Amino acid sequence: MAKTSLLGTLDAMAEPIEVNPSVRVPASALEAKAVRASGPGGQNVNKVSSRIELLVDLSAVEGLDDDARLRLDRLVGRQRDAIGRLRVTAQESRDQHRNLARAREKVTELIAAALVVPKRRRPTRPSRSKVEQRLAVKKRDARIKKTRRSKSEDD
Repeated sequence: MAKTSLLGTLDAMAEPIEVNPSVRVPASALEAKAVRASGPGGQNVNKVSSRIELLVDLSAVEGLDDDARLRLDRLVGRQRDAIGRLRVTAQESRDQHRNLARAREKVTELIAAALVVPKRRRPTRPSRSKVEQRLAVKKRDARIKKTRRSKSEDD
């Protein structure tokens, strides 16, 4: 029974993942496995493999420039398997097809996040008035603390 549902899942894998018009993950770079899920489902959990493990060969993603690939590598971090493929799991639903759709969404979100070029931080300095204000507060606090000290500590 699990094999037929797994074959149905693999049929759904025949389509590529379109992140945007210029970036896509070809179907040949995707591999899905259905395994037993933990969590909700009652006795169904013990009978049906509804959790999806989606493996993605990131080197086959089309349309990524070198900087985006570096950002993607940093984003996925430890989510890689032994041979370097991205490993995404989904088990939120009891339905295998919904979990497959969710896993594909997760891959899309990761790649879309890697496409965003981070804004460069422009270093700034505090204004003179803010520096003086901070020093005045420090002096005031020091005076308050000095009045709290006992006479024996001063000697």
